[in-house]
Amino acid sequence: DDLGTEEGPQISVQMFRDFYKHRYEELIGYVKKHSKAYTWLHSCGSIYPFVKEFIDVGLDVLNPVQISAKGMDPKKLKSEFGDQISFWGGGVDTQHILPFAKPDEVAEHVKKLIKIFAPKGGYIYATVHNIQPQTPPQNIETIYKTAYKYGKYPIK
Repeated sequence: DDLGTEEGPQISVQMFRDFYKHRYEELIGYVKKHSKAYTWLHSCGSIYPFVKEFIDVGLDVLNPVQISAKGMDPKKLKSEFGDQISFWGGGVDTQHILPFAKPDEVAEHVKKLIKIFAPKGGYIYATVHNIQPQTPPQNIETIYKTAYKYGKYPIK
């Protein structure tokens, strides 16, 4: 359910509450009542206004964290919601950084994001989105080596 674009939400928070929130509550409630499964949602874009709504309906994991979208500041997301929901993604910007940066720049970018999202848990490392075809293989290798090196708990 991609509720956001790169510039902002596709619908208002009130529209989400009126038309969608009760359905999410129903589905997530059913899963939690009948299993021990964690619930997750894929929603791209600028969805900051919905994160609290997702938490309210009992969502456990949000994927991806499109850090290049408006209002999706990693520090703000982690500080405001990091103890209430897990973030899956946001580990490297696959639109602007991964395809075009040098490997050492990619490594610093990945390291910085791990240091923001991972402390105190609640983070599943992954790229923001699909790796683009023009991405140099060295950069792909760099993200995984860097995540492996710096993404082990306890985070330093």
